[in-house]
Amino acid sequence: MTTRKIWHIIPKDNNWAIKKEGSDRLSGIHDNKQDAIKAVQKIAKNNTPSQIIVHDKHGVIQTEWTYGNDPYPPKG
Repeated sequence: MTTRKIWHIIPKDNNWAIKKEGSDRLSGIHDNKQDAIKAVQKIAKNNTPSQIIVHDKHGVIQTEWTYGNDPYPPKG
């Protein structure tokens, strides 16, 4: 079974960053949240199964999307 890749959109100074979960490095920095979302959606669609988690400026999760085949019903 392939492990799902997870990317977070997080605030970074006055910009928005893409960070892959488990990585210390940022995958990208963008001037606004919408540009960051568009960029990470391309990455996620090409690396399924994957998930995008979008945070607000305080770090609270706003929304999330998954791409690829998620098992349903989930195990556990």
